[in-house]
Amino acid sequence: MMIIVHRMMCSRCFLSLVLLAASCVGESSAFEHGPPPAKDAATYPAVDIHQTEHVAIAAVPWNTEEKIKMFRVDYLEHQFLPIRIIITNSGDRPISLNDVRINFVSAHGDRIPAAEADDIERRISLRDKEGENIPVGPIHIHTKPKTPNGKVEEDFEEFEYAALVVEPHTTRAGFLFYDIQGLGSSPLRGAKLLLREVKDADGKELFYFEIPFDKYLQTQPQ
Repeated sequence: MMIIVHRMMCSRCFLSLVLLAASCVGESSAFEHGPPPAKDAATYPAVDIHQTEHVAIAAVPWNTEEKIKMFRVDYLEHQFLPIRIIITNSGDRPISLNDVRINFVSAHGDRIPAAEADDIERRISLRDKEGENIPVGPIHIHTKPKTPNGKVEEDFEEFEYAALVVEPHTTRAGFLFYDIQGLGSSPLRGAKLLLREVKDADGKELFYFEIPFDKYLQTQPQ
C-alpha cells in the first residue's frame, strides 16, 4: 500500500512539474523565441537581387499581431512598423554598410528614416504621461500615467540590425523600426524600402536597392 501511495505522489509531482514548465514556457516564449533563422535573401518575396554584384537584400514586415508578440513592446499599437532586413552576400568579397541609408518610402513618396529607440520611447512616454480616458457607462475613468521602462532599449539591443560588414557567402539579418503614423490603414501598399550607400570592399557604391512591399502583400492571406 505504501508503495502505491508513493508512486501516486511521484506521478502527481511529475505532472505538477510538467504543468509548471509549460506555463513558464508560455509566459517567456514571446521574449525568448526570436525570429526564425534568416534564409538566403533571394528566397523572400520582397527582395532586390543584384546578380552581377552577388548581393540580395530582402525586407520582411512584422505587421501582424502574432508576429509583434516576439517583442517586449507592441510597436504597431504605437504606429511603428518593425521590418526585418535580410542581406545575403554570395560573392567572394565583403560588402560594407558603414554609410548605408535605409529609408521607408511611402506610396506618396515620403522618405522615412529608421527610428531610434528615443523616438519610440518619446511617443510612448507622451501617451503614458497623459494617461487614458476609459469610458465606463455614462462616465469616463482617467487612468494614471505609467512610468517609463527600458523595454524598447532591450528590444533594440537584441533585435536591431547591427552588422556593418557582410562577409563573403554570408547572410546577416536584423530589424529596423519605421514611423508609420499618418500613413493610413495600409502603409505597405505601394510603399518600398530604399537602400543607398551599400559599398563593395574597395569602397565603391553599389547600385541602389529598391524593395517594393507589394511583392510581400501578394503572398499574404486576404
